[in-house]
Amino acid sequence: MRNGQLIIHPTGEFDNSAKKYKHIVAEPLAAAMGAEIKAIQISDVTDDSFSEIADALYRHKMIYFRDQDMSLADQENFTHRFGEFGEDAYTTGMEDHPNVQPVIKEADTRTHMIFGGSWHTDSPFLERPPAISMVFGADIPPYGGDTMWANSALAYSYLSDTMKNILSSLKVHMSAGNVLHEVQKRQEERHAENIGVSKKNLDAISMIDGAFHPVVRTHPVTGEKALYVDESYAMGIEGMLEQEAAPLLKFIREHITQPAFTCRLRWAEKTLAVWDNRLCLHHAFNDHDGYRRELHRTTVEGEIPQ
Repeated sequence: MRNGQLIIHPTGEFDNSAKKYKHIVAEPLAAAMGAEIKAIQISDVTDDSFSEIADALYRHKMIYFRDQDMSLADQENFTHRFGEFGEDAYTTGMEDHPNVQPVIKEADTRTHMIFGGSWHTDSPFLERPPAISMVFGADIPPYGGDTMWANSALAYSYLSDTMKNILSSLKVHMSAGNVLHEVQKRQEERHAENIGVSKKNLDAISMIDGAFHPVVRTHPVTGEKALYVDESYAMGIEGMLEQEAAPLLKFIREHITQPAFTCRLRWAEKTLAVWDNRLCLHHAFNDHDGYRRELHRTTVEGEIPQ
């Protein structure tokens, strides 16, 4: 937004309409992205229904399922249909389910920072960042704790041809340096778990060194181009001075996260949300003090961004 006015309005490139499927029903959440998938239980997914679910995910960028009676094993099996499990730099898995990471904030926890509390894509400092993330709501507050997503492919489509040409050959430095500074401060205070960190020995050097990825990446399945810049991890641009890169990164961040490019999910228990990290950013809200929140997260390993 600029001076309280929306810069982009939902016209032109906006088409989040649902396709008709044989095994599932998709209902769009917002004009820009997102859809609820109905008439299916994750525990009952077949090869045919999974093919439609994957198609809906790539179309809508984020999909969610309500009232899912699913076990940790069901979540693992569903995740594995998309590919190999991704690496999690901050947390350890659950006992007997090492690929499921608990994300918990207790009712009495008071902290200004939680993981996911700014616009980001998951672990882009890795050489192969997660392609897909999914989170199951196991214990949900009566209100608060919503998550927003922003469609970075739609945002790219609204750039001028000149800006697209400028960005086409640039690489962004993705580093966990700023995030780790906060983590280490909490570890010294013995409060790291309050913000969602459960690994005792973080690979700080490699996380800070990070990786250089294209500012504009191409989706390996759909061929869509999307902006790959966020608030949490995008630290600079290869070959540019800091004072040159900073205003460009600021513009891209603000462009992607305009309200018109977003959707917002109100969580409920037994909700499973699935999103494509290659095509969108997300942002969790830390506004549920006094209520416990427990999520179960799994990720799918991605490819080297191209």
